[in-house]
Amino acid sequence: MAGKRIDIMDLRQLFRLKKENLSNRKVAEVLNVSRNTVNGYIHLIKAFNLKYDELLKLDESELLGLFPDKSEIQKHRFNQLSEYFSYLEGELKKPGCTLEALWREYFEKHPDGYRYSQFTYHFANWRQKIKGSGKLNHKLANQLFIDFTGKKLLIVEKSSGEIIEMNVFVAILPASGYTYVQAIRTQSKEDLIAVLNDTLSYYGGVPKAIVPDNLKAAVAKSNKYAPIIN
Repeated sequence: MAGKRIDIMDLRQLFRLKKENLSNRKVAEVLNVSRNTVNGYIHLIKAFNLKYDELLKLDESELLGLFPDKSEIQKHRFNQLSEYFSYLEGELKKPGCTLEALWREYFEKHPDGYRYSQFTYHFANWRQKIKGSGKLNHKLANQLFIDFTGKKLLIVEKSSGEIIEMNVFVAILPASGYTYVQAIRTQSKEDLIAVLNDTLSYYGGVPKAIVPDNLKAAVAKSNKYAPIIN
């Protein structure tokens, strides 16, 4: 819960003010607290699915149980999120899955949980701890990375109404992150050569090396040390 914790008397006043349909900003002004503090309590109230009349009937011990101090809330939220980390790691390996989609799934179940920026921050920290990582320094105009996405696109032929499946080619200059994307019919050698011509024309130059990621059209047989290039 963002902001400082307010006492029980102010909490009851918050319930009364919100019952009168005052905005979170106005409630914050009346209680002399930050709007983030009020927002935090409102998110918790929504998560409890309780009405303000019901909350006003609770005694002090019951309210303390529902609204613990900030450190306990933060600990609970993080423990709740950490249970998702292994699941997130597995889901991200699926074609088309994004971290934002996974956050929406998590936040729908836990509306009092982390917003997207904190969600990604904690997940990135977890991945860094369980996986060795190193920073790669790429030289300008040295390499062009190419691959096809795992998920294909569907287009509709206007004249016939036929639904056609298209492969999605992606190229990136790693030093700058400059990316080129194009949809093509197949991953054949002929289509790969054609799309590479389009790519290099788009970039307006040629790198020292074009690096595929085991494309069937480019790599006849994969091998960790000596792949056979088609």
